[in-house]
Amino acid sequence: MKTIAEIEREIVDEFAIFDEWVDKYAYLIEIGSGLEGMDEAHKTEENLIKGCQSRVWFHAEMKDGRLYFTADSDALITKGIAGLLTRVFSGQVPGDILSADLKFIDEIGLEQHLSPTRSNGLLSMIKQIRMYALAADASLKSEMK
Repeated sequence: MKTIAEIEREIVDEFAIFDEWVDKYAYLIEIGSGLEGMDEAHKTEENLIKGCQSRVWFHAEMKDGRLYFTADSDALITKGIAGLLTRVFSGQVPGDILSADLKFIDEIGLEQHLSPTRSNGLLSMIKQIRMYALAADASLKSEMK
């Protein structure tokens, strides 16, 4: 299993291929189009990310001490962003998710090329992922006692 840093490096390298932001947006849309469908049962109010202009759902499941994420959105660019985040975090242990610095977001120039509402949505998605990780980490620690 790859580390968060290894996955971030891959993403930075993939985005470096494109010179223009219009091509990077197209790549984000491609990522969103390739995102595995989310079970309709998980598209609940509880899994809806607050603070996003479009509707975005994140679902987390714990298996063998690792968190696995599924996500979906009704907007393609937002779905692509969700796809990047699930790629980085899915299959990782909660502690690693909590300590990740996410510098790949700045390295690919994502935040500064998003509208203010999409940028807020990105931060809301990250916050929700970290909340899932925090809850999972606490659960793991209490199981060890």
